[in-house]
Amino acid sequence: MAGMSAEYYKRLERGNAVGVSEAVIDGVSRALRLDETEHAHLLDLVRAANVGAHPQARARTVRKTQLTAGVLQTIDAMSTVPVFVQNGRLDAVATNRLGAALFSEMLDGARPPANAARFIFLDPRAQTFYRDWDAQTRQIVAVLRAEAGRSPFDRQLSDLVGELSTRSDLFRRLWGAHDVREHRTGVKAVHHPVVGDLDLTFQAMDLASDRGLQMIVFSAEPGSPSHERLQLLANVAETDIRKAAL
Repeated sequence: MAGMSAEYYKRLERGNAVGVSEAVIDGVSRALRLDETEHAHLLDLVRAANVGAHPQARARTVRKTQLTAGVLQTIDAMSTVPVFVQNGRLDAVATNRLGAALFSEMLDGARPPANAARFIFLDPRAQTFYRDWDAQTRQIVAVLRAEAGRSPFDRQLSDLVGELSTRSDLFRRLWGAHDVREHRTGVKAVHHPVVGDLDLTFQAMDLASDRGLQMIVFSAEPGSPSHERLQLLANVAETDIRKAAL
């Protein structure tokens, strides 16, 4: 089905992918019925295998930890929706005021940089904050697994995976499943400690001006209870800012 011999396929399964063409990978993807994300992950693994065969070609992965002034100004102007910017490791790089209020459980008191995966697996508050916590754990691991394929030599990512594997049996089990997934759109069902339950649609966009960073914008259906509670949260955040300025 993949257009290759069984022996050649066995060689690929053993990780010997040096010199393998994209046409061969396309054949494997077709035979295994991989989706778009899984196919991209397979290509990333093959590229990593080829780079690994030439250690001198390895580049040190440096993840951005701050935004350009123009992008910061843009997200600050988006005052009616929460905005959260992260890198591939799921470090929190920036938020607007409402984004900081929405994710206060994750951000307040976290050692910098705050990290979504570390929060979900190591902070007990995450199980109350995410109403679909089980689904969130699987999604987070699948996103990190995809990033590990894109950035196999990211030392900080390896350290994060190592920390979570050591401290969380659940993470270690999910990591071993090798699932991959993108994090582009969907619904977040959260329980905020101040305003209660929120059902928020999210859209994730890669930032062309800040490569490697992803901006996630959350919104609620107009007229819904979640929309009213989000407006209440915005008012609470504005009041807190004014009190701090006094």
